[in-house]
Amino acid sequence: MKAKTVLPAVAMTAVSMVLTLAVVVMWLGTAMPWPVALVVGLGIDGGWLATLAYERRLAAQGDHSRAVTAVGWSFGLIATGVLIAHALTADHAVGAWLAVAWLPIAAKALWLVHGLWERTALTPTALDAIRGIQQEARDEAAVARARLRAEAATEETRLTAVTAAGARVARVQATTAKTLSEAWSTLETARKGEGTGRALTSVTTPVTPDVTPRWDLPVWGPTEPAGAPALEAAPALTDDALDVLVDEIRTSRIPALSYREMAARFRAAGHSASEVRLRAAWKRVA
Repeated sequence: MKAKTVLPAVAMTAVSMVLTLAVVVMWLGTAMPWPVALVVGLGIDGGWLATLAYERRLAAQGDHSRAVTAVGWSFGLIATGVLIAHALTADHAVGAWLAVAWLPIAAKALWLVHGLWERTALTPTALDAIRGIQQEARDEAAVARARLRAEAATEETRLTAVTAAGARVARVQATTAKTLSEAWSTLETARKGEGTGRALTSVTTPVTPDVTPRWDLPVWGPTEPAGAPALEAAPALTDDALDVLVDEIRTSRIPALSYREMAARFRAAGHSASEVRLRAAWKRVA
C-alpha cells in the first residue's frame, strides 16, 4: 500500500524537475549563456528536492515544520510559474505547455496525500484485529436476525394453532348450543301440549289402577333450592361484637373449643365473617 502512494509522487516529481530544467534552459538560454540557465534550473529543482527531503525526514520522525512546508510549496509555485510564463511567451504550442504547467503542484499534492496516508496507516496486526472485530459483529448480527426470524415463525405457528383450536371450540359450542336449544324446544312443546298428560295416563292406567298419576315434564329455567329459604345477608359484625361471639362459642364447653370447632359452630349459627377477621378475633380473645 505504501508503494501505491509513494511511487506516483516520486514519478511526478521527477517529471516535474526534468520539465522545469528543460524549460528554464530553453527559455533563458536565448537571453543568457546556457550554463547560467542550467544553473538556474538546477537551483529551482535542487531547492525543491532539498525541502522535500527535509519534509520526509521530519515526517519519519513524527514531526512537522510549517516553515519547511511553506518553502517547499514556494519552490513548487516557482516551477509552475516558470512553466506558465514560458507557455505564454512561446511562439507555438502554447496550449501544450500550459497543459503540463500543473505538474509541479500535482507532485506536491501527491506528497501531501502520501504524508496523510503515513499518519493514518495501521500495522497488519491492527488491520487483522479490525477485520476480526468486523467479522464478529457481522456474525452476531446474522445470528440475531436468524433468531428473530425463527422466533417470529414460531410465534406465527403458535398463533395459527391457537386460532384454529379456538375456532374448533367455538364451532363445537355453537353446535352443542343449537342441539340443546332444539331439545328443550321439543320438550317445551311436549309439556305444553294438551294431549301429553292424557297420553301418559292412558299408558299407565292399566299398570296402576285406581291411581291417577301426575305427569310434569322438567322445566328449563331457574329453580329455587330445596329446603329452607336462603338466609338473608346478615349485617357485618363489628370487631367488638365478633370478639364477644367468638369468646362465647369458645367457652361454651369445658375445656374450651379449638379454633376449628369454634369456627364451625360460628358459621353453623348463621354468622358471617371473613377468615382473616375470625382468626384475628380468636387471637384477641384466646
